[in-house]
Amino acid sequence: MVYLKMFNNLFEEFKDFLVSHCNFFSTKKKSINFNDYEINHKFLSKLSEDEYPACLEYIYNKQTGENLNLKNPKTFNEKVQWLKLNDNSPIKSQLTDKILVRDWVKSKIGEEYLKPVLWIGKNFDDIPFEELPDRFIIKTNHGCKWHFAIKDKKRFIETPQVYNFVRNKFNEWMNLCFCWFAGFEMQYKDIEPKILIEPLLWEEGHKSPIDFEIFCFNEAPKLCEVITNTDPRMSTVFNEKGEILDVKFFKKGIYIVQQPHKLLEKAVELSKILCKDFKLVRVDWMVYNDKLYFNEMTFTPQSGFYDFSDCKQNIKLGDMLKLN
Repeated sequence: MVYLKMFNNLFEEFKDFLVSHCNFFSTKKKSINFNDYEINHKFLSKLSEDEYPACLEYIYNKQTGENLNLKNPKTFNEKVQWLKLNDNSPIKSQLTDKILVRDWVKSKIGEEYLKPVLWIGKNFDDIPFEELPDRFIIKTNHGCKWHFAIKDKKRFIETPQVYNFVRNKFNEWMNLCFCWFAGFEMQYKDIEPKILIEPLLWEEGHKSPIDFEIFCFNEAPKLCEVITNTDPRMSTVFNEKGEILDVKFFKKGIYIVQQPHKLLEKAVELSKILCKDFKLVRVDWMVYNDKLYFNEMTFTPQSGFYDFSDCKQNIKLGDMLKLN
């Protein structure tokens, strides 16, 4: 905890050039116990598949305060849990891999929607920092929010405390399987860990890019959340026609009234192509310099732990998602 507080202080000092959405910076982590064992990466990875449902039910109750009905799921969150255990395939692992998904997207909609790649490798120490631009983002291909955005390369490299923390964190991530961190997101299980570096495509003056999260149910886009800021989270939820919906995925989120972004319609159109053959997928996009870029395919959004502002919204979205 002392080490964590020390880095949080460093992060505040250097946040103008180093940005991360890494879960490890949270000081509010809770220790969950399951049959007197701490639920952690090591414990979960040793479970047999027939033990997954009982453990998932326990985790779900701790996360939401509700009992999970896997036999007859009704709400959106419950149906995501059902999909975790009952709707897995190699194609989902391929498309969750932030590197392998690129060739698939290229074959479906073309290369123009892919972000440039600066480097791919397996070892942080092999990164050719001297060849990289001043701003870039380092991420793993096999996890969610396992990344750091570097806004000033020189200051990052010349600040040993921060550089070594980032290096150590990547060395740790490369030996972990993300599926055990968010409640059995099994599409992450068989991904070969690698490091991917891309340009930092953020508009000047913005804390974060504009993101589109397009929820596709049963091979069709149904909801589109346009996120204009991540800290604090500010967004608007539209239907596939660009009409504002009263859907609030997070109680603490800030939901604003705004016109649909001019590229949202195009993102919906492309998502129709990418979501084919899937019961549920959230196709994620970002906007940079008035250009649309593919981000990723998210098959278990928020790991099925959305903190809806109204339980009726959880039920309504569940009704929209057909599992059979």
